[in-house]
Amino acid sequence: MSSDASPPSASSASPRFGSRATRRWIAVLAVLAALMVLRPVFVETYTVPSISMEPALSPGDRIVVDKHGSIHRGDLVVFVADEAFYGRDPDRGVLQRLGDFFGVRPSEHVFVKRIIGLPGERVSVDAAGTLRIDGRVQHEAYLPDGVRASTTPFTTRVPPGRYFVMGDNRGASDDSRNHLGDPGGGSVRASDVIGDVVWRYWPKDGWGSVDHE
Repeated sequence: MSSDASPPSASSASPRFGSRATRRWIAVLAVLAALMVLRPVFVETYTVPSISMEPALSPGDRIVVDKHGSIHRGDLVVFVADEAFYGRDPDRGVLQRLGDFFGVRPSEHVFVKRIIGLPGERVSVDAAGTLRIDGRVQHEAYLPDGVRASTTPFTTRVPPGRYFVMGDNRGASDDSRNHLGDPGGGSVRASDVIGDVVWRYWPKDGWGSVDHE
């Protein structure tokens, strides 16, 4: 009995199979390439280096930073501290800005702290260790029991376009308080903020969103 259709021979099937496999590999590689390009544009990952943010974050914690979220008081942020804490303002030419866009930053001074004061606000701590913003008492629920806002009283006004930051482990944190006499009063330029911490993915028992309250 004759048939209009017959099974394809091995020789005729091979090119079609090979072509399909090639297309699949090209698609996979294209997706991976897109992820490599887009990931540093929208998010970055960092490893917490010190105890300055305990108990919220511990050394070795691996965190995800949203590079395009808005910044609010209480947020945990990752930032470049060259200008704010070290008085260095690296050349930010075209190549530097391109590196920023793709998450390539040569600075070794990348910190994670909590936003305390917003642009234009008056930040103060009195002798009793009470934090006030524009005269209003702030209750920092994220601090461990018995920990004061600061053991050293101070008053400062945050310049426009900058943020006043402190670590939660107030006795072991190099933050804005330590640089009040520097240009900018130890505050961090908005342009030096890489983003806010939104997720911890390591260690596995700490997996989840990061509480900003």
